[in-house]
Amino acid sequence: MSKDLQNKKIVIAGSQKTEEMAEIIERRGGVPLVRSLQGLTYSDPVEVEEDVKRFIRQGADWFIFTTGIGFEAMIQTAERLTAVSEFEERLKETKIACRGYKTNALLKKSGIHPVVCDDDGTIASMIEKLEVFDFNDQKVWIQLHGELSSELYQFIKSKGGIDVQAILPYHYQAPEQETLASILNELIQREVDAVCFTTRVQVGYLFDYAREQGREEELKSVFEQDVLAAAVGKVTAEALRDRGISRIIVPEKERMGALIVEIAQYYEGVEGP
Repeated sequence: MSKDLQNKKIVIAGSQKTEEMAEIIERRGGVPLVRSLQGLTYSDPVEVEEDVKRFIRQGADWFIFTTGIGFEAMIQTAERLTAVSEFEERLKETKIACRGYKTNALLKKSGIHPVVCDDDGTIASMIEKLEVFDFNDQKVWIQLHGELSSELYQFIKSKGGIDVQAILPYHYQAPEQETLASILNELIQREVDAVCFTTRVQVGYLFDYAREQGREEELKSVFEQDVLAAAVGKVTAEALRDRGISRIIVPEKERMGALIVEIAQYYEGVEGP
C-alpha cells in the first residue's frame, strides 16, 4: 500500500472502531490521534425492556427507526427477554420507516421491509418522504438517536399522530473537557492535518466548546484554510456546513475506511506524486 498519508496527523473524533481506523491510517504512513468527541451510554436496560414489552403487547401503526444502533439495542433487549420472534412479528404488522442504509440493512436481516427508507440519512430528507402519509389518529413509535431531537417528533405530532412514543435506547456522552481543550489547541496551533468526524454531535461538541472559549471564528478559519474536515457521511457533513465550514470531504460510501482513502486521495491531488 502506498504511503500517501506519510507523516500526516489524522485526528479520529469517534469512539467506535478507533483501533481499526488507526490501523488503516498507519498502513498509509499517517499518524492517528484518537480524540473521542462523543461516546455512547446505553439507557437503563429495564426502561428499554419495558418499551419492548409494551410494543409487543400493544403494537403500533408506525415505527420509525433513525439508527442501526438503536434498532440493534432493541433487538438485543428482545433477545434478553427471549422475545425476538414476537418483537419481529409485531414489526412486520407495522408500517416501518427508517433513516440510513445501515438501519435498512439491519431491518431486512430481520425480515422487515420498510415502506419508507431515507438513504440520504438526514432528518430533513426523512421528513420530506414522510410528508405524503396520513398520520391522523395513528399510534407512532419513534426510535430517536442519542438525544431527544424534537424535529422529527414535532413533525409527527403536527401531522395528527394521536399517540407518539419516543424511544431512546442510548444517549450520547459528552467528551471530557480535557479532550476538548487538547483538540482545540492542536487545531488552533495547526498541529494536525485532518479531523475525521463520524457523527454530527462530535461537530456540535467541538464548535460549542470553541464558542464558549471565544475561539469559534478561529476554529472556522483553521478548517477553511489549513486543517481538512473529513465527514463520514452526508449528515455529518451537513453539521459542518451548518457551522460555516465549506471545505469538507465526504466519501461516496459512508464507511470509515472509505473516509481515510478519500483523505489520502485529497492529499495526493494537492501535493502531487
